[in-house]
Amino acid sequence: MFPSIRPLTIAAVFSLGTLLNAADNPFIGRWALTIPGGGAGWLGVESKDGALSSSVLWGGGSVVPTTSTKLDGDTLIVTREQKNKEGKLATIETITAKTEGEFLKLTASKKNAAGKDMGQPQEFAGKRIADVPPAPDLAKVKFGDPIQLLNGKDLTGWRLLKEGADNGWSVVDGVLENRVVKAKDKHFGNLRTEAEFVDFNLKTEVRTQEGSNSGIYLRGIYEVQVMESFGQPLDSHHMGALYSRITPSVAAEKAIGEWQTLDITLVDRHITVILNGKTIIDNAPVLGCTGGAMSSDEFKPGPIYLQGDHTNVDYRNMVLTPVVK
Repeated sequence: MFPSIRPLTIAAVFSLGTLLNAADNPFIGRWALTIPGGGAGWLGVESKDGALSSSVLWGGGSVVPTTSTKLDGDTLIVTREQKNKEGKLATIETITAKTEGEFLKLTASKKNAAGKDMGQPQEFAGKRIADVPPAPDLAKVKFGDPIQLLNGKDLTGWRLLKEGADNGWSVVDGVLENRVVKAKDKHFGNLRTEAEFVDFNLKTEVRTQEGSNSGIYLRGIYEVQVMESFGQPLDSHHMGALYSRITPSVAAEKAIGEWQTLDITLVDRHITVILNGKTIIDNAPVLGCTGGAMSSDEFKPGPIYLQGDHTNVDYRNMVLTPVVK
C-alpha cells in the first residue's frame, strides 16, 4: 500500500459506543468523503471526556489521527499537519465543515510551514456513514454458485483500473503475474474485474516476491494487504490485515516465494480473513474505506481489484462465491 504516517490502532481511536452517540454534537460519527480531485476519503469524529478528536483518510495511505479538532459555533475545524521526508513540518491543512442533515459541506485550505497560503481553498463533500450492523451469523449466510475469476490462460474478465497505465499483468503457466519495472516513465496499473459484487467469500493463493507490496480490494473499497512480512511483528500494514484499520490477531505468513492461501469473507460490513488456515481477522466490523479505494461509498457493488502499481506479485486459483439473499 501507499507509504504514510503510522496510524493509531482503530481500537485506540474509535469505539462503536461513542460513534453512535451523535445526539449532542452533529459531527460525531463517521463520514464518507469525496475529497478534492474526486478521490475517496474518510473522517471519524469522537468525543471523550468532553474533548473532541478525529482521524482522517485522505486518498491513499493510512487512517491517521489529526492534529486538532474543535467546534466554532456550528463549524467543525480539523487541522492536520504533514511532514517531509526529514520529519520537518511541511504543510498545515485546515478542514472546516458544516452539517446539512446527513451531509457535510467542507472546505480545505493549506499553508506551508511559514504560514503562507498554498493555493485557493477547495470545497468538497461528505456523507454520514450508517451505523455498522451487528456481526452476521456466518453459519446462516447463504452462498450462491462459485465464480472462477482467473481462467489460467489470459486476462479475460479483467482490465486495468486506469486506462493508459503500463500493464505489468500477464498469465504465465496458469499464474497471474505482475511484473513492475521501476522507471520514471513507467506507471504500472492496478487490475480489476469487469464484474462487480456486493458480499461474498473470496478464496485465492498468492506468492510474494522480494519486497512485494500489493493488495486485494474488496468491492474496490476495502484493501486486504498482500506483502512480504514474514517474521515481522503484527501490524495493520502486514499480510492479511485490513490495511491500516484491522491488525491480524496472529502472524500466519509463510516465507517469501511460498504459495499462501487467503480465505476472505465480507458480509454486512464485517470481514473475516483466514491466512494459511489460521483465522487472523474474525468477523470484525469495517469502519470505512481504506487508502486507494475507488470510492468512499460502502453501499454499492464494486469489483475485485488487485494492486499492481507497487511491486511484483503472483496470484492463482481465485474463486468468488457471492452471498445470495
